[in-house]
Amino acid sequence: MMPVCLPSALFSAPVSVPTPLRQTVRRLLLLGGMAVLTACGQGTGNNAAQDEQEVPTVGVVVLQPQSQALQSTLPGRTRAFQIAEVRPQVSGIIQKQLFTEGSSVRQGQALYQIAPALLQANLNSAQAALAKAQATLQRQQLQAKRSADLVKIAAISAQQDEDNQAAASVAQAELQAARASVETARINLRYARIEAPIAGRISLSNVTPGALVTANQTNALTEIVQTDPMYVDFTQSTAELLQLQRDWAAGRYEKIDADSMAIAIQLEDGSAYPHQGKLQFSGLIANPGMGTVTLRAVVPNPHGQLLPGMFVQARLPTGLAANALLIPQQAVTRDTTGRATVLVIEEQGGAKLAVKRPVVLTQAVGTDWLAESGVQAGDQVVVEGFQRFKPGEAVRPEPMSAQDYRPAAVDSQAAAAALRAALNGGK
Repeated sequence: MMPVCLPSALFSAPVSVPTPLRQTVRRLLLLGGMAVLTACGQGTGNNAAQDEQEVPTVGVVVLQPQSQALQSTLPGRTRAFQIAEVRPQVSGIIQKQLFTEGSSVRQGQALYQIAPALLQANLNSAQAALAKAQATLQRQQLQAKRSADLVKIAAISAQQDEDNQAAASVAQAELQAARASVETARINLRYARIEAPIAGRISLSNVTPGALVTANQTNALTEIVQTDPMYVDFTQSTAELLQLQRDWAAGRYEKIDADSMAIAIQLEDGSAYPHQGKLQFSGLIANPGMGTVTLRAVVPNPHGQLLPGMFVQARLPTGLAANALLIPQQAVTRDTTGRATVLVIEEQGGAKLAVKRPVVLTQAVGTDWLAESGVQAGDQVVVEGFQRFKPGEAVRPEPMSAQDYRPAAVDSQAAAAALRAALNGGK
């Protein structure tokens, strides 16, 4: 309620009351009038203070250029480093299963034992044939030597000598064949003990003792999967790849060498995998149907946390921006066409106004957007208090610290520093 100023005649009008009472009333009226006059004198000052208090306070951040590591998050799947299907190389009856299904096996560990009796007999037969071939060769060599002496004195014909020399050569060849047969029989006997070709986790057995198996059969006896390390195959769109190449060529981003590229893995539940991978392969041919190229990383998996076929997200470093301007995501709004805008503090006529300004954003960096144009270093961007004003109105900007609006700022700076060290060769 506004104060009402009373006329001065109120204090001079005659009152028909006793003198003592008249003096008391006069004192009260004088005090009341002074209070009213004081209130009237202060009305203008209070209105000014009230107008000052009606200017809303908003939180702003001052954009500062910084070195920023840039990343792309790409979808991918895990693949086993090696997969070996175990098949028999000789025929026979499975005598024993020598492993526990689902366990880890080492390379060369015995998995099955095929009954060796028939294979041992084949080896014995081959050794006997070898002994016979050795004896035959010895006889033929002696006969060839005598024949050579006799032909010199014309005791035998030249044709007969030639036949004897040829028989010795045939015996020599038969001896070599017999030796090869012995070696083959020995190898087959060794193959009766089926061993693990690689180290890894072994699957279920598809056969049991007593089953007849044949050499190089179609169906595998079991399967071994090596999961440490693991492959992570992920895809990148050709459009993104072309944009990166343009950015590198224009010098907007510093290209990262593949040997210095550490790839972070995010699991299906959103948690971070504790080990980083290295880029091993980048596809040379784009998928014509999907418009993507395939990349492969090798990731340590010492505790078996990664399993083949898991869906993961791979965070791939794509470059280093030397003078990046990062805008907090909560400061950005988009219209129906997708155009991004921010509210920037501008001084006009001595007042600080929150003015809407269009910006061009390239990619998300944590909880921020990387700005390409529309803002510059030193701009104050509104990040808090949007409900207190309308665009174009006067506001009272209050700077906010990075921890207030972007808790991950310290981690981003640390990542940029680590990437810079890698680019400089660890210097």
